[in-house]
Amino acid sequence: MTMNMNRRTLIAGSLIGAGALALPRMAFAQGAGQRNLLFVLLRGAADGMAMLAPVGDPGLEALRGASLADYDNALRLGSFFAVHPALAEIAKSAQAGEALFVHAAATSYRERSHFDGQNLIETGGTTPYGTKDGWLNRLAVLLNEGAPAPLRALAIAQAVPLALRGSAPVSNYAPSALPAASEDLLARVSQLYSADNELGPLWQRALETKAMAGDDGLTNLNDARKAGELAASLMRDAGGARIGMIELGGWDTHANQRGAFARSARPLDALLAAYKTGMGGAWTDTLVVVATEFGRTARLNGTGGTDHGTGGAALLMGGGLRGGRVIADWPGLAASQLHEGRDLAPTIALESVLAGAVAEHFRLDPARSMAQLFPGRDAAPLAGLMRV
Repeated sequence: MTMNMNRRTLIAGSLIGAGALALPRMAFAQGAGQRNLLFVLLRGAADGMAMLAPVGDPGLEALRGASLADYDNALRLGSFFAVHPALAEIAKSAQAGEALFVHAAATSYRERSHFDGQNLIETGGTTPYGTKDGWLNRLAVLLNEGAPAPLRALAIAQAVPLALRGSAPVSNYAPSALPAASEDLLARVSQLYSADNELGPLWQRALETKAMAGDDGLTNLNDARKAGELAASLMRDAGGARIGMIELGGWDTHANQRGAFARSARPLDALLAAYKTGMGGAWTDTLVVVATEFGRTARLNGTGGTDHGTGGAALLMGGGLRGGRVIADWPGLAASQLHEGRDLAPTIALESVLAGAVAEHFRLDPARSMAQLFPGRDAAPLAGLMRV
């Protein structure tokens, strides 16, 4: 496929080959059938131009020449974009047609405050703090309409994030801060429940989940691989959660962009690889959406870092995606093409990506999904993301 990289070109190609002890009380209905959604929020403004470098743009060298060597042997999506080498497992998913990137994307927010930007990407509102519930919770409400029982949403976090707050039922899981139960007590409870056909299997599942979380738990998601395995264990089965959310911090790379970004990207890559493996056969019916509050400056600063910007990149993964490609209305990196002379100019509404992806995945009406999840937007939901 030949692609002309003019400013208003849509890149639709680039195809490459095609408290554990309380867990028994948690019950998850199946309001969305067996389709699963995991939303991963990268807090701190992840740099989309590092995640997916536009190596085919002649303006990149002047802005980030010091970091271009990192992409010498990186996977190319077409001839224009290169995946950061720290995202090796994500790159493999792209090669398999199960991951795609959307570049030069941003929410309607145009300031550069982490707090305000995160509030908008979580609530789906049009102004900071103007909306009290989250877009993921409103999605659960939408999916629950007409369902025989309400689905449950789950956060792998100490507290329920704003994106999941609202009227739909939500659970969160994080290891308890209370002293751990002794091995003797756990053995005695296991023996007590062993003959119970209902409590016995639930108790064993709780013990398995406790083991995955580890003794130090998931505070700050330091063990990303365990977080991915844990999320999969709570979502893949018929009785699992249908909507999940994980937060990853550490993306505010004001200094040493190359080292700092790689240190954050590797755990993200490990988390998603573990989640994909853990979902097993359910991966076919699973969608992962990775997004951040805004992008970063196009030019490296004096300390080799980047500051708060505007346009960035989003990542979609899943067994039903039309993956292996980059979707972008590329604005260019010449000085005259940058937003306010400093940022990658946003040309795709991130809200349209989120609404379009979940509408196709859950087979919802796209226009209604956009109106309910992100009210007050003029942008149409992005289409053609899923193949099944």
